Amino acid sequence: MAFSNFNPESDIPDLHGKVILVTGGNSGLGAESCLQLAKHNPADIFLGARSKAKADTAIATIKETVPNAKITVLEMDLADLTSVKKAAQTFLAASSRLDILMNNAGIMACPAGMTKDGFEVQLGTNHVGHFLLTKLLLPVLQQTAQQGHEARIVNLSSRGHKWADKGLLLDDACTDMSETSTWNRYGNSKIANIFFTQELAKRYPDIISVSLHPGDVNTNLVGGIKQSYPFIPNFLWSVAMKFGAITVEQGALNQLWASVSQDVKSGEYYEPVGKIGSTVDVVKKDETQAPKLWKWTEAELSKRGY
Repeated sequence: MAFSNFNPESDIPDLHGKVILVTGGNSGLGAESCLQLAKHNPADIFLGARSKAKADTAIATIKETVPNAKITVLEMDLADLTSVKKAAQTFLAASSRLDILMNNAGIMACPAGMTKDGFEVQLGTNHVGHFLLTKLLLPVLQQTAQQGHEARIVNLSSRGHKWADKGLLLDDACTDMSETSTWNRYGNSKIANIFFTQELAKRYPDIISVSLHPGDVNTNLVGGIKQSYPFIPNFLWSVAMKFGAITVEQGALNQLWASVSQDVKSGEYYEPVGKIGSTVDVVKKDETQAPKLWKWTEAELSKRGY
């Protein structure tokens, strides 16, 4: 049985003139998304990556399939807000248009730690870094929409948000939260992606904002889990990934669908592929959480000069 009826080759329309930014574009789902989008003639794809060398390698691989692809490296470390601001400034200096912002990068189930700016590392990377990037790029997204083009923000969340079934954990979010399990910390960052998307949709109705679960994908995110559980042999991880996970090509389908489908609804959370997903009750019933997260993030960024 086919994983999905969505076929990137035929179902992604001509992207002529469109400008796209993908965070974490050098590997996994981000690299696959860049490849599939590049096949459809966008004006430029800004490939966000922490390392220029890794970005260059990914671009070279994409160009083996799409030789004329226009792809620009955008160096960015989402765990370092100075780096995020610099990346946004670099983008804004290069482009006056942004059609698709795909907030794809992330870390999962890492050992307790903090970002350079003093946030729990998973929330800081998966939510705060993307919040700042999106905030700095909102003017160009709005300008794109006002010019009659369709602007979209695609935020990768996870069904792992269900591990935060009691809602946001913000009281200790400026610590390493070491007394909270790594999976709860991950779930906290992923439920934040959903609440961020909901609030974006309310505050910026001229922009389509969606969050999604890509599926249980065999990507390099497993590296974080290995660090948290070093006592589990590598061969067991390999077996688990081979038989318990979908491929990167399959995993990228939902975010590609969300980037181009005319059936997408702003503010929704989608599971593969293109299906409105089930969420924990707090997502559906507690309407105070999304504005609470927005206010908290704005305040924490302001404290740090952003």
